[in-house]
Amino acid sequence: MLEIKDLHKFYGSFHAVKGISFDVQPGEIVGFLGPNGAGKTTTMKIIVGYMSMSSGDVRVNGSSVVDDSLAVRECIGYLPEHAPIYEDMTVLEYLSFIASMRALKGSRRKERIEYVIGVCALQPKRRASIKTLSKGYRQRVGLAQAIIHEPKLVILDEPTVGLDPNQIIEIRELLRAIGEKNTVVLSSHILSEVEATCSRVIIAADGRIVAQGTPKDLEREHAHLLQWQLRVRGENADIAAALSGLPGVIGDATSVCSDGVATIQFQSDHSEGEQGFAPGLKRITIEGNLVVEELRAERPTLEDVFKTLTAPAATTSAAFAAEEATLAAALDEAPIGGDKENQE
Repeated sequence: MLEIKDLHKFYGSFHAVKGISFDVQPGEIVGFLGPNGAGKTTTMKIIVGYMSMSSGDVRVNGSSVVDDSLAVRECIGYLPEHAPIYEDMTVLEYLSFIASMRALKGSRRKERIEYVIGVCALQPKRRASIKTLSKGYRQRVGLAQAIIHEPKLVILDEPTVGLDPNQIIEIRELLRAIGEKNTVVLSSHILSEVEATCSRVIIAADGRIVAQGTPKDLEREHAHLLQWQLRVRGENADIAAALSGLPGVIGDATSVCSDGVATIQFQSDHSEGEQGFAPGLKRITIEGNLVVEELRAERPTLEDVFKTLTAPAATTSAAFAAEEATLAAALDEAPIGGDKENQE
């Protein structure tokens, strides 16, 4: 359904997307994850034809986004992070307008409007002005317009952004309903929602794919990494900095102190595990006259895997995010099929 091969994107001389390749099969719900600036939104904009690529190949249902962009757009539904809906229209007026833009006519048009109103639970608000709707209902309207033409592929960029927990649960159920009839690619920073919704995840960092697979597969692949929680009591209980330098400890430990008790979280490599840092921990606690109240290890979750895979690129990604926003606003994007951008 979706094939991306060696995709590159330059903003002037800045290399934003660095050879991304992945496939999405029909019927899959795939989560496309990464920190801010990882290249997710840029990749999605290229897929839907909103932005041109510098090099590579992107095909949707066998059609090239460069050579046959109209065919691609016909079979894609797209919900950007901030849905550009017309607030002065009612829900029914807006969906009727979108249906006409999608060349839906007659009974087919009426059928699809009623379908999306039903599946997106918009019936109570069908005649309400969009400007009076809550954030949750606006997202529902955005999802409805994305699927009104019965697309083969639905691209959703942060579909739960800004929603409260109850609204997120509602949208999660809606995404599952959409996924029964459509292939879905969505990006999100809420990893628990991705884990509950997606059959497969793709993780990007610094413009590259760093991992992909089912959430459980990724957790198993990184099972050698253990997440530790340590509680110590004493006058100088904050020993996070000292822990960070011990053998077997990965990255920096974090600490929260309250009433002489520090709760410290850190990660270790299971190949060394507790034995790797145990002698050092014992020395630190004895020298500090500290009492260890708890030392507990847990297997990594999808969130832990995400942090491990993307942490080295965090600084680069933050810089990329800021520069991407500046350059994207300044550049006049060439149309699909136009000349490639300057890659010097």
